[in-house]
Amino acid sequence: MPEIHEKATVEGHEFRNLKEQHRGFEERLEMLRTKSFLNDEERVEEKVLKKKKLVLKDRMEAIIQMQEMEIGNEPREH
Repeated sequence: MPEIHEKATVEGHEFRNLKEQHRGFEERLEMLRTKSFLNDEERVEEKVLKKKKLVLKDRMEAIIQMQEMEIGNEPREH
């Protein structure tokens, strides 16, 4: 049983870290959205942030699905 507990703790920390990063990217995107004009650097930053957010979201979903499978629930449909 300790292995399951340790794994849940690690995944819990990872999930929280991913969620924090996702929130930080969203906050920066919101700041960029408030601007009436984005320079070239900001446009590139916006695209990069959106891609990073998607990667984080995919990873968070994978963690959720793994946990649901481990406890015997059906994975969620999106």
